[in-house]
Amino acid sequence: MKLNPSAANAYFRKPDPQATGLLIYGPDAMRVALKRQEVIKALIGPKGDEEMRLSRLAAGDLRKDPAQLIDALKAQGFFPGPRVAFVEDANDQSAPAILAALQDWSEGDAQIVVTAGNLKPTSKIRKAFEAHPRAMAAAVYDNPPTREEILQALKDAQLSNLGPDALDILSSLALEIEPGDFRQTLEKLSLYKLNDPEPVSADDIGACAPATAEAALDDLLNAVAEAQSAKIGPLLMRLEAQGVQPVGLCIGATRHYRTLHGIAVTGATYLKGPRADRLRRQANGLGTQRVEQALSLLLDTDLQLRSASNAPQMAVMERALIRLAMLSRR
Repeated sequence: MKLNPSAANAYFRKPDPQATGLLIYGPDAMRVALKRQEVIKALIGPKGDEEMRLSRLAAGDLRKDPAQLIDALKAQGFFPGPRVAFVEDANDQSAPAILAALQDWSEGDAQIVVTAGNLKPTSKIRKAFEAHPRAMAAAVYDNPPTREEILQALKDAQLSNLGPDALDILSSLALEIEPGDFRQTLEKLSLYKLNDPEPVSADDIGACAPATAEAALDDLLNAVAEAQSAKIGPLLMRLEAQGVQPVGLCIGATRHYRTLHGIAVTGATYLKGPRADRLRRQANGLGTQRVEQALSLLLDTDLQLRSASNAPQMAVMERALIRLAMLSRR
């Protein structure tokens, strides 16, 4: 059975304990891993791994020994309780073993949880899970977290006592940093406020949040998104003097435009504060179509920077930033 994004998020939090299995796939390995951790914890509990009710299998090993997945399904552990057989980084080379396990599964066996990269609709594994009456398939996309996901993450971290602006600041932070970093920030904030009766404040968040991009990089990306092309050269020289590499600049620019894309698509009206207002102005000025053009340009630039091309990398990056600024002028 194929799960749409909203149904998938609900299923990750409360999976069916009687299901045969679940496939989680997507281009961002960190996002896939976070969802996998969530669903396995929901299935076997926080002590399931300690009680040896979780079997971990590398997909590459299944090519040499396909029977080990079926063995993991049938094996009875010393501790009672539900069991999971987890297959990591699956692809079509490991498909025969996974498909055989789906077919051989019976009541009382461990539930199969499989993670994979960005699978095509023609993938044998994806087709098998989507067609199976008691198995689920869910794609995890590289999208900014929704309001509901942010609130759920706060609930999981037991952060309910928030100050007036704390939720808005955390929502903005969730758009700026990677999901794994955001989760670690909430865990750190939860420990930081342990036994503290005062509400979470902006200063508390600032003390726990990871360092984001350098101020000069923020200035550069804002100048690009606001079509201030005259500032690009001097700011780029400043960053180069600090040792920032072209690939790092490209990654930072991609993250910035992904944030703009999330705002352009959803509106993100719940975001507050000066930085959120500035990002919203940039997103509204560009529009969804031009933000997507910018992301396509950055993808091409990233591929060129990582290729064997002899072109000066900083010059390649500067040309891309100028083209992005020109895109903002239209």
